[in-house]
Amino acid sequence: MAHQQDHDNVTSTLLPLEPVVVVMFPFPTQGHFSAVVHLSRLLSARGIPVHFISTTVNIQQIAQRVQGGNLSTTNPIKFHDLGIHSFPSPPPDPNASNKLPVQLAPTFEGVVNFHQPLSKLLSSLSATAQRVVLVHDCFMAFAVEKASSSANIHNLEVYCFSPFTIFTALYTRWEIFGRPNWPSFEYLKEYSHQLTLDGCLLDGFFEQFMLPQVKLSSQISSGYIYNSCRPLEGKFIDILLSVPPFQGGNTTLWCLGPLVGRLLPDNSCPLIAVGGSSQKSSASSLKPRHKCLEWLDTQPQNSVLYVAFGTATTLSEEEIDQLAKGLECSQHRFIWVFREADRNDNEVRRIGLPVGFEKRITEGGMGVIVRDWAPQVEILAHPSTGGFLSHSGWNSVVESLGMGVPMAVWPMHSDHPWNAVLVTEVLKVGVFIQEWVNRNDMVSATVIENVVRKLMDSDDGKDMKRRAEELSLALRKSVLPEEGMSSTEELDLFIKHISRS
Repeated sequence: MAHQQDHDNVTSTLLPLEPVVVVMFPFPTQGHFSAVVHLSRLLSARGIPVHFISTTVNIQQIAQRVQGGNLSTTNPIKFHDLGIHSFPSPPPDPNASNKLPVQLAPTFEGVVNFHQPLSKLLSSLSATAQRVVLVHDCFMAFAVEKASSSANIHNLEVYCFSPFTIFTALYTRWEIFGRPNWPSFEYLKEYSHQLTLDGCLLDGFFEQFMLPQVKLSSQISSGYIYNSCRPLEGKFIDILLSVPPFQGGNTTLWCLGPLVGRLLPDNSCPLIAVGGSSQKSSASSLKPRHKCLEWLDTQPQNSVLYVAFGTATTLSEEEIDQLAKGLECSQHRFIWVFREADRNDNEVRRIGLPVGFEKRITEGGMGVIVRDWAPQVEILAHPSTGGFLSHSGWNSVVESLGMGVPMAVWPMHSDHPWNAVLVTEVLKVGVFIQEWVNRNDMVSATVIENVVRKLMDSDDGKDMKRRAEELSLALRKSVLPEEGMSSTEELDLFIKHISRS
């Protein structure tokens, strides 16, 4: 046995080293990992070995939810289970004054313990490649620092993936650096009355968790990756490049968006490797078509409003009641994804609609209630979908605009207020349900009805639709290599950088 082990060790040292391997280390929530999965697909399709490390629940969600799990049958993404099945997860509090999901608080506190399995993976990969590239979420910096220092890997490079907009990053950095008098921020002041950290986060979250993580990310990372591009945020990209840590060229910025499955060059989904073994993904093209898409097939073009609030928002009973009344009174067709926010234990609870509402709208053919996971990108891409009522999470914004669908935005927490301003005031492809400064007021059914009518019926709504379709065309061009300085060329530059000899 000892002789065989020695032989195996000698053999492994004789194997040619990969030029580079990439380890993806996202924060373990849907809003943070979905774009990272699509980035993994792009890198894998270019022949870069990709290892994706996450929790048991997240790996299950990726297989079930993310459209197009992988692009390469010869170089599949390898998923590594952290061995963490769940966190203690209190139920969402729909009546909380702050909408940031309290059920995720244990996750923020517990991710620092991910450093041990991460360190083990990095150490094993360092012997197989000339360079190990770790792409981490900005909220995983504590774990990354611990893992990299304990592993002491000489060929490790670290890059930060930000799940937020460039627009949000600017304000965050402005806060981090003590609100300095940066000349480039003059352009942003016209939006400052609508933007504040007040109410976006749980008490103490920015100072105790977000601020130190973001600061640490800038210290340990050689560059930043954003799910954005110049058609979406060109002005803000230029501004960000003029402030620390990008000013002076010491830190590199790559804008690789839009990271939306349907906009990627190839949408196939063959094999996903989990723990080194290959298996068919449940997200494959053989999966039955969702029933709501069949209903959409029977509706007129641009006639349906899609309503969804992401995976981390739970509405109060009164908000549900007012939204239901507003949708019904608008007399517009709709699909409403009506489910409680995700929890780390993967448990789902059923929440109630007003008595008789679901029966009236379904039997009358006015709408569909979806209580399970919905194929959001497919719904937005359907020609019958004409608008999206959303919490304005960044993934939802990118997916909606990628499909040319204008939005009614109702920001709930975290980066939503910034995204909502970007959609309504900068890109002018949406309308507010409620501005952030009025977040403590109850949104009435009448307001919802009027906003839906404006988005779906009015001349203003038609202008938003036209601009959204123009933006969609620009986003689609941005992933084509022949379109100048596109996202594809940014990806080429990133791959060239991490693969350099």
